[in-house]
Amino acid sequence: MIIDSHQHFWRYEAKKHDWIDDEMAVIRRDFMPEDLQPILAANGVNGCVAVQADQTRDETDFLLALARENPFIKGVVGWIDLRAENLNVQLDVYAGSTALKGFRHVVQGEADPQFMLRPEFVRGIRTIGERGYTYDLLILPHQLLAAVELVRQFPEQRFVVDHLAKPYIKAGYLAGWEIGMQALAAFPNVWCKVSGMVTEADYQNWTEDQMKPYLDVVFDAWGTERVMFGSDWPVCRVAAPYDRVLGLVNDYLSGFSQPEQQAVLGGNCWSFYGLA
Repeated sequence: MIIDSHQHFWRYEAKKHDWIDDEMAVIRRDFMPEDLQPILAANGVNGCVAVQADQTRDETDFLLALARENPFIKGVVGWIDLRAENLNVQLDVYAGSTALKGFRHVVQGEADPQFMLRPEFVRGIRTIGERGYTYDLLILPHQLLAAVELVRQFPEQRFVVDHLAKPYIKAGYLAGWEIGMQALAAFPNVWCKVSGMVTEADYQNWTEDQMKPYLDVVFDAWGTERVMFGSDWPVCRVAAPYDRVLGLVNDYLSGFSQPEQQAVLGGNCWSFYGLA
């Protein structure tokens, strides 16, 4: 079974999705379940986890509604204001939702490199952890040290790093990012998504050879027990179609055992998010 641990849906709005710049114009349109389902079927993918792209409660509700209507959406990573004083009250609204698995904040867009260590944010992580929710770390390389400090405070909380913490693949930088990733991987409650790589490289000219050193770092640090495949569809479309993104991971895994491949391609995601 293959489960895509990371993809998005949206009804495109220029103001809401202003992060989609001119170089990414190909994804300036709606992307909905009816667009993704045939792609998953064509690639032998059995289901997916839908992840927030907009930082509103409406986004979470939108994704949960799609999950109710489309059984191939196995789980949702939504958004909620983790800094809110009434966070518990807001979470009560979702108490009956089996599809909502965790939350994410677009920390990569925060100017303060210590944003995740602010007391109100830390309080929010504690609250969602007490409710059994996961947390997706969407960060840049310079935020890795703050992520290490956050994770250190919550040994029981399940964290997953999105997009390998967005290494500077296009520029070919590796060393500083590698040290931070190794530090995060040392915590057994932190996992990593092999996703979003192609959009950190040259959109038009990336090669599998460019990706290999970054994949080596992840698999050397995390092993095959805490790594999961994610397409980052439809964002990946600015640099590669779905089949090429999946093919990149499949080719890399070709030297691993069948159980290891199955874990990375689906089993780890199923376990981490508690899918049903």
